[in-house]
Amino acid sequence: MSSVLPLVNWSNGIIMIAVFAIVVVALVIALLIFMNSGTKD
Repeated sequence: MSSVLPLVNWSNGIIMIAVFAIVVVALVIALLIFMNSGTKD
């Protein structure tokens, strides 16, 4: 039992969480731009 594999690969997990956070922030910014670009009356 000397070669116990870690249950979590932190380097890969941190990269995936960072990419997911960037995508979420980009979607929120796109949504705000879309809401603010409506026709002003």
